[in-house]
Amino acid sequence: MMESLLALARSYGSYGGDSAAWIIVILVVALIAILVFLRFVPLGLWITSLAAGVHVSIASLVGMRLRRIQPKRLVEPLIKARKAGLNVTLPQLETHYLAGGNVDRVINALIAAQRSSIELPFEKACAIDLAGRDVLQAVQMSVTPKVIETPVVAAIAKDGIELRAKARVTVRTNIERLVGGAGEETIIARVGEGIVTTVGSSDTHKAVLENPDSISRTVLSKGLDAGTAYEILSIDIADVDVGRNVGAQLMMDQAEADRRIAQARAEERRAMAVAHEQEMKASVQEMRARVVEAEAEVPKAMAAALREGKLGVMDYFQMKNVEADTTMREGIAKAAAPASAPVEKK
Repeated sequence: MMESLLALARSYGSYGGDSAAWIIVILVVALIAILVFLRFVPLGLWITSLAAGVHVSIASLVGMRLRRIQPKRLVEPLIKARKAGLNVTLPQLETHYLAGGNVDRVINALIAAQRSSIELPFEKACAIDLAGRDVLQAVQMSVTPKVIETPVVAAIAKDGIELRAKARVTVRTNIERLVGGAGEETIIARVGEGIVTTVGSSDTHKAVLENPDSISRTVLSKGLDAGTAYEILSIDIADVDVGRNVGAQLMMDQAEADRRIAQARAEERRAMAVAHEQEMKASVQEMRARVVEAEAEVPKAMAAALREGKLGVMDYFQMKNVEADTTMREGIAKAAAPASAPVEKK
């Protein structure tokens, strides 16, 4: 590039002399130097800081450029802090920026804390910002408390009636416990636990409906904000509705379960009775079969007795007479028995 400039200067110098050529070269080099200087030194930002009464050296601006830091992100918050009367230095802001923090938000939080007479050191604000919390929002919540609305919490009193309660919790930020303290989810969970405990310890649901503030007093007395990043100012019960009769439902379920158990036991006894009856029928049939079998052997035994002389002819006829007499008496007994009433035909 310099060779082309010299060639251009020589061509021009052939007409105007060597002095004019060197003047052109010097002007071009000066222009390039100015452009490079403005590239590394934000002159406008430096003039702005001087006009605001904040001294920022050109070397510091060049150093920020070399460290790949946009000077505007540090100089403007520094001017804002100095105008607000905060004792903040540029190296502090640069350190927080390189650590990944939001410098502008930290300065705004410090200014808001100073205006609200809240003690917030710069190191504490940086720690809160680096912890991932919005330090400006935390300061604003310290001045203007926030209302957290809990979801509907269902609880059952001792009389078995279900109550559905919704609460509004007014909290403000506790800056001292903001780093490492629990968040809104813990507050909501603890308040829900307090509502369940209060309703569950009540003898009747009517007592809770008559005095909903008993829930607030019980919950506040437990110190639910311990270990959290917030301070609970008040707990207001927004709505209480009567739900199901859980006690009656449980009794109905228990009665139904007892009925099914009794029915199962009765069915078991019936099955055992049927099995026993079948067993008895089988036994009777077996006995009848044995009787029939024994009766079939009687004629053979009598014939053998007659052949062997153990039974005489007269004994045989006497036995027949006894059988005939028995048959006649049975017939007379049946004839003397009262006749059953005739069945009416429809």
